[in-house]
Amino acid sequence: MTESLAYSALLQLIDERSAAFRSAVAAPSLDAPVPSCPGWTLFDLVQHLGRGQRWWAAIVAAGPAEAPPAKDAAEVPRELEALLAWYAESNELLLSALREAGPERECWAWWGAGVSPANARGVARRRVHEVLVHTYDAQLAAGAVQPMPADVAIDGVAEFLDTCNSTPAAWPHEAATIHYHATEGRSWLLTLDGTGAWPAPLTDDAAPASASATGTAEQLLLFVWGRLTLNDLKIGGDPRVFEQLIAWEPEE
Repeated sequence: MTESLAYSALLQLIDERSAAFRSAVAAPSLDAPVPSCPGWTLFDLVQHLGRGQRWWAAIVAAGPAEAPPAKDAAEVPRELEALLAWYAESNELLLSALREAGPERECWAWWGAGVSPANARGVARRRVHEVLVHTYDAQLAAGAVQPMPADVAIDGVAEFLDTCNSTPAAWPHEAATIHYHATEGRSWLLTLDGTGAWPAPLTDDAAPASASATGTAEQLLLFVWGRLTLNDLKIGGDPRVFEQLIAWEPEE
């Protein structure tokens, strides 16, 4: 796993970003569409994120397991005040489970075969960026997008590569490399070949990439999460590599 924020900082960020999320949701109607999540309303977004917090709280609490516990299918309140209270409770359930577990406690994780660890630290890091991006979604729906903290967005790019672009499944196309360059001064390398997809720090002697993407850390994060497109970044090399990566659904 690439270097990430300290565990205590991750828990604090989950709490802070969740507060920003609730503030964004409180402004418009819960029926407002979420442009970055086609077909979803703000209510759908809150329900998705809150149920996710509860599910991962149960996963962390269960410890090592071959499969995750069932998701909570209880009805979610639709009145704004009650919905926000339900989400706050969902978030606290996750934080309590993470605090009790400590960073190294192992648990089930869908990314278990990749770089990111299948433990409470890996879960905390993933949930930080889940909340971060969905806060962007809510702010976009409210028409009041606020800049992301640069250091958090930088970790978000690295976390996505560690978790979502990390797999031993063989890359089905010609071997390639992708360089991601954040204008804040951080860069990452993703290698795609017969051994799978593996992120690594970008060294000074790295060979020219098959494709590259340059933007702010926030832009890169929103791109890998599917909120921005190639047109929103400075692209070098063969853009088809990005298209292949986006369309790839590896089977491990």
